[in-house]
Amino acid sequence: MPRATSPLNRLAVPARRALLPLADGLGGLTSSARALPDFLICGAQRSGTTSLFKALSQHPAATGPVLRKGVHYFDTGYQHGLTWYRSHFPLRATLRARWGRPRVRVFESSPYYLFHPLAAERIARELPQARIVVILRDPVERAYSAHAHETARGFETEPFGRALDLEDKRLSGTEERLVADPAHHSHSHQHHGYVARGRYVDQLVRMERAVGRERMHVVDYADLFGGGPAALEGIMRFLDLPLDPRTTLGRHNARKRSVLPESLRAELTSRFADSDARLAAWWGRTPSWCR
Repeated sequence: MPRATSPLNRLAVPARRALLPLADGLGGLTSSARALPDFLICGAQRSGTTSLFKALSQHPAATGPVLRKGVHYFDTGYQHGLTWYRSHFPLRATLRARWGRPRVRVFESSPYYLFHPLAAERIARELPQARIVVILRDPVERAYSAHAHETARGFETEPFGRALDLEDKRLSGTEERLVADPAHHSHSHQHHGYVARGRYVDQLVRMERAVGRERMHVVDYADLFGGGPAALEGIMRFLDLPLDPRTTLGRHNARKRSVLPESLRAELTSRFADSDARLAAWWGRTPSWCR
């Protein structure tokens, strides 16, 4: 089956970055002829979204944005408008079924979509048929991983324990301001929500209210990365992608970090207990980290 992925997307990272201005300019000129996504990987942050994006990008009937993993339209870039968003995706003519290959499905991955308070309703309005994939990871491990990630990127300067102590103050009022002013951007809301972003059930309920449960597929990180191929195959079936042996799941974007102190692990486990119980009821299964 011929592959649909653009050769540009297979370039090394420095080359892709160098070509971004040219690709964006061409995309803007040809936006009306370009596709919008059929599905989105919406999070959670530090739960394997990059690995899933790379795996699905291997599929001959799926392709992402030109030279990117995600566009961040429904969270931090919504003010640019739908024409701008469309300009980041492949031309519709390249996606048609041909030579035994089914129609190619377009997608992107932006983990902040799950947590941003306006993203779900924006997705429902702009992509009324798009399907949503969410990966959920042990929220304690997710929080610690997120801190290492934000520190490495220069977005966090405090040690993990201190960052947890500061979180309520940092995030106080940020969601209300984001809702009141759609053009507002909060650095702390995007980068410092270690506990808040692990309270998954509230984010999932918000997404369900906007797009409907039937358009959502939620997968456990432990099943996806430690349970064999069944979870990845389940994602492909949900997305109406034919199973393909070339679509394999690796591990990408991992960061080394020290062992989480047991005292902090116990504190965080307690803080997530109520949310995890409500998640199990919503999901209809016990999350792997609660077994």
